[in-house]
Amino acid sequence: MSNAKFSKLLDYEAIKQQFGDAEELAQEDSVAHALPEFDPEERLFAKNAEETKKPGLTGSRLRSYAFAVLTRKEYAKAELIDKLCLYAEDRTEVLALVDELSRENYQSDQRVAETVLSSQKRKGKGPNQIKMKLKSKKIDTALIAEELKETDWAQQAYELKVKKYGTEVAKDPKLKAKQIRFLMYRGFEMDAIIKAIGRKIED
Repeated sequence: MSNAKFSKLLDYEAIKQQFGDAEELAQEDSVAHALPEFDPEERLFAKNAEETKKPGLTGSRLRSYAFAVLTRKEYAKAELIDKLCLYAEDRTEVLALVDELSRENYQSDQRVAETVLSSQKRKGKGPNQIKMKLKSKKIDTALIAEELKETDWAQQAYELKVKKYGTEVAKDPKLKAKQIRFLMYRGFEMDAIIKAIGRKIED
């Protein structure tokens, strides 16, 4: 980010202060004095309308805010667009900026997808849950198709089953059904589940 066009980065907290609490207080004060005292409903409506106004960031300020956002965490492309549009004057400018940030690898759906995969696996989630998580972020599952294919999901399901129910293979149909529901809820597919609940400790 040594390029001159990225030199004027704004501090995130300074932006928040400039376009957040301080402005809201000023707007609230001006609205309260501008409306007649006998019409509290109209005053509340106008106050809410003022609070939803965007700061209207454009140009270098919008760019600086985008970098401030990306330094705090990784965002999927769709998430970043939604985030910036809350504060930007023009959605078209946001789309062009995010495309540029993606091209220059400041923003990467690939990195976000890999992070989601790693995080969800640590939490004991199966492939279906991971795909749903990616879908909620509007990320193409194909970005981590190989990683999903190479993961031993039966092993993942078995480790989760052992942690919850122990190593003993259930013989009671009700307990088996309970284990199946548990692993399905966690996002595992049926073939991996059957292998997991039927696996003996010596296998």
